[in-house]
Amino acid sequence: MSTTNDLISRYYDWLKAKTNWREFNDWVEITTPYLDRHNDCIQIYLKRQGSEWVLTDDGYTLTDLVQSGCEIETPRRKALLATTLNGFGVRQSLDALEIRTTEENFPLHKHNLVQAILAVNDLFYVARANVESFFFEDVALWLDTADVRYTSRVNFVGRSRYNHQFDFVVPKSKRAPERILRVINNPNKGYAQSAVFAWVDTKDVRPANSRAFAILNDRDRQIVNSIQDALRNYEITPITWSKREDFSEQLAA
Repeated sequence: MSTTNDLISRYYDWLKAKTNWREFNDWVEITTPYLDRHNDCIQIYLKRQGSEWVLTDDGYTLTDLVQSGCEIETPRRKALLATTLNGFGVRQSLDALEIRTTEENFPLHKHNLVQAILAVNDLFYVARANVESFFFEDVALWLDTADVRYTSRVNFVGRSRYNHQFDFVVPKSKRAPERILRVINNPNKGYAQSAVFAWVDTKDVRPANSRAFAILNDRDRQIVNSIQDALRNYEITPITWSKREDFSEQLAA
């Protein structure tokens, strides 16, 4: 337990030290240490509206995806987007992703908005424009083909009281414990850090023998060893897409 507390404390210290604020007009620009798919720091914006505060990405996330050739216009893609946002309590206002909060709940809702931006960025990330199949859908199809029983888009509240969304949860069976899966379409340092904190914060509120996996998209790219090593160091088993069949039996058990 003390090790977990140390890890969470170190995470908070890192997050605080690497977060910057800048005021302009009636807005506050917040630069976070999380990286988007361009390896730029994610920025969100804060403004008071009456008795509430509004946090928004100012339309950057969805606009950037559209400009990169990723249209979210089909019913399937709209449903995936809505499910992802709902899991974090974030809503879509025109092209913007936003959440309203009180001063008391600001830390939680700021965390939820940033995690939603990361999830949407990764869900709809495409290596080439006009690719019709998204990695999340490919993973779901593989799990179905491998006869893996799962629930998708599951939210757990961690010890920090922050909400964490996992892509798939495979329930325990007579032969295997609960297995929790994160899908990482664009494996980089930012997404690895997000997955690590989600698992470290959540593992103590799950059954003691629960296991965590991260499914990494290595199509058209090479995943640096440091990403997989970082996941293993925090007891998350990396599964590269090219070697997914090596893990079919573990997940289907």
